[in-house]
Amino acid sequence: MGKATPTVPANILELYEALVATNPSVERKGAAMPYTSLNGHMFSFLTKTGTLALRLPAAERDAFLKKYKTKLCEQHGAVLEEYVEVPGSLLRKTRELQRYFGLSYAYVASLKPKPTKKKPGKKR
Repeated sequence: MGKATPTVPANILELYEALVATNPSVERKGAAMPYTSLNGHMFSFLTKTGTLALRLPAAERDAFLKKYKTKLCEQHGAVLEEYVEVPGSLLRKTRELQRYFGLSYAYVASLKPKPTKKKPGKKR
């Protein structure tokens, strides 16, 4: 099989990449599902339909939901309690959204790093 390609619209992917580029410490990952992570914690991703989800701490999350009249992200029938859906109109405003992307990055940076799943050495 070949490499997975993003299923999100190209224009949305461009906007997401522009947002990720606002923080030189962050690298966009994921071929089929673009996302960002730090210390094993994902903090932003694009859904298959092209909706950006951002992971925010409780106080910022509540303020964001109220200010932008949006909702928590839902994936595969489950509500992702720490992720907000970013309205498409805000995704086009990289400068305004950059603040929340930074808050999301700072939030996961404050979390305890997840242990790696790679096992040392090879098993046969």
